[in-house]
Amino acid sequence: MKTKSKLIFIVTIMLLVLTTATIINVSLNFRDYSIKSAIEKSKMTATIVKDGLTAHMVNGIMDKREYFLNQISANNDAVKSLWLVRSENVIKQYGKGLNDETPRDDIDKKVLSSGETLREVIENSNDITLRVTIPYKATVSGGNTNCLTCHDVQRGDTLGAISMEFDISDMRTTGMLTILKIFGINMLFLVIVLLLLNYYVTPFMRLFTNLQNGIKKAYSGDFTHKFETTVGGDAKNIVDQMNSLFAKMQETFGDIKYNLATFIPQGCVSSADPLHEAKTIINELSDVYKFKKTIELDSSKDEVYTRIIDILKLKYNLNRFALYEVNNITQERKLIFSSDKESLICQEKVNKDAQGCRAFRTKSVTISSEFPNLCQACLSERQNYICIPFTINNDVSLTISITGDSEDEIEKIRAHITSVKHYLEAAKPVIESQILMEKLKDTSLRDGMTGLYNRRFLEEIIDKIMHQAKRTKETYAVMMLDVDFFKMVNDTYGHDVGDRVIVEIGKVLKDNIRESDLAIRYGGEEFVVMLHNASEEGTQEVAKKIHSAFAALSFDVGTGETLRKTMSIGISKFPEDGDTIWKSIKFADTALYVAKTTGRNKIVHYEKEMADSDDLR
Repeated sequence: MKTKSKLIFIVTIMLLVLTTATIINVSLNFRDYSIKSAIEKSKMTATIVKDGLTAHMVNGIMDKREYFLNQISANNDAVKSLWLVRSENVIKQYGKGLNDETPRDDIDKKVLSSGETLREVIENSNDITLRVTIPYKATVSGGNTNCLTCHDVQRGDTLGAISMEFDISDMRTTGMLTILKIFGINMLFLVIVLLLLNYYVTPFMRLFTNLQNGIKKAYSGDFTHKFETTVGGDAKNIVDQMNSLFAKMQETFGDIKYNLATFIPQGCVSSADPLHEAKTIINELSDVYKFKKTIELDSSKDEVYTRIIDILKLKYNLNRFALYEVNNITQERKLIFSSDKESLICQEKVNKDAQGCRAFRTKSVTISSEFPNLCQACLSERQNYICIPFTINNDVSLTISITGDSEDEIEKIRAHITSVKHYLEAAKPVIESQILMEKLKDTSLRDGMTGLYNRRFLEEIIDKIMHQAKRTKETYAVMMLDVDFFKMVNDTYGHDVGDRVIVEIGKVLKDNIRESDLAIRYGGEEFVVMLHNASEEGTQEVAKKIHSAFAALSFDVGTGETLRKTMSIGISKFPEDGDTIWKSIKFADTALYVAKTTGRNKIVHYEKEMADSDDLR
């Protein structure tokens, strides 16, 4: 009802202002009218006196004029006093006259000298007096009136003046009564207007308040409000339409909130306005959907990771963060991306054992502001960070480590955690699919018996390795290995024993090469090893280790007898020996052939002369 009170207050003020303006205007006009009326009376009296004095002069009875003047004052209650004033010329000619008709004050003197009428209003607490002094001038006109015949003056000279004082005190009393009447009428009008305004406006104010209450409830998602009004016509139609609209909103909005909750839980968007919350969630779903449709067409897991990194940069404006991929089985953590060195806040040992990461171990978001030095693996106790863990499947997890300059910055980032998880959730099935595809591809590119890469892998990857090596000027030492007299093992002891020999070769190779090196089962008992950026001495040392380790193996053939085998190794260098890796493999095979044909159980390095031998062509 505040609006109603304001409206009544404004109308009251306007009417009071109008009343005040009316009273002031009437007062001023009444005053002016009273003064003008008195002035007109003075003019009329002056004319009467002039005509009377002229008649007295013509008839030669000027000595009788005092009675005439007294009668004028006696017959006019408004005239308080009246006196005549002679000019200097008339005084010289006729004397000062009766009762000393000389100027009494400055006003008389000014009128005689200027020939202009002067007026003055004299007010005090008791009465109001209008003083008027009107000059008489010498005139020459037709008939018997010719001032020059009696007075020794020029035409237009001031002969004298008549001064009068009028009591206009009744103007004040009459004016006050008039003002009170006007004020009373206006107050009566004001009361009537306010009563009518209250009568006609109150129902609309109630309707307005009812509408406000309904809209307030609607802001909080409650559309059950029933609008009511006692006003008919258009107002009733509006109420009916609002009730119909709110009923439909209540029916449909509940479904909207329920359906949205199946995608994004309610409360994830902080807002007191459910419609705004729904809009925000729908926009979020739209962005997440576009993101998911985009990554579904990406060809690899790394591309998907790049999309996640772009979202973190562009959508959330993150400047310092790192993305890790964690192997849930080996507990090893691999850095996928870091914005700069300052974003790498974890100790190095965490990469080898992800259990050191509190977020990964607890499967919960870790925020530095929640407790001093919360994560013991952080390099600095004063670091501000948020670590978000996310499980892709049993084999792989992700961890996003976000750093900030202050706790306030971290709190701002904290508000986006749920939204970030929505994108990770959308990426999860795509990443799982990519991991599965990588596993399937890896399976197809590995030898099932030894776990080493197979010849198909070599055929797919060799060109990429070679181009990268040429671009970065890297080198490879290529070794071709073969078990001496392996066919005899299968023929004598059976393929089971032969398979065990092959498996052990795979173990020997894994144990004696680095992660950057490649071991490949080339076919049968032949193996290829590619040593990355290995020196000649290093290559020879690795070859000897492999050769000795295999020779030291003893195989139980089941009859109380043990079997020992040896291998021959041929070595070439890329790009020193061959400008392609395929040529280097061929030259390593040539060196292996030399080792086989020159006694076996030895290591032979490729030399150019071998290519010129007729036996090796």
